Amino acid sequence: MEQKYNVVVKRSGKWWIGWVEEVPGVNCQERTRKALLETLRITLEEAIKLNRTEARRAAGKGLQELTIAV
Repeated sequence: MEQKYNVVVKRSGKWWIGWVEEVPGVNCQERTRKALLETLRITLEEAIKLNRTEARRAAGKGLQELTIAV
């Protein structure tokens, strides 16, 4: 299932900068808008994988994995 996230982007001088609204710390800058959107996607994917790994490690043995909707 594909997840969708909101990003905000703006031009700042020669750079494009952007943030993923729902995930603090996922922000990037690139020379083009297209490159920025791709870098944000990659960075978001890596952040989600890292958060998932850390959550599972913190839970330890006997964890249950569930899905919730908001």
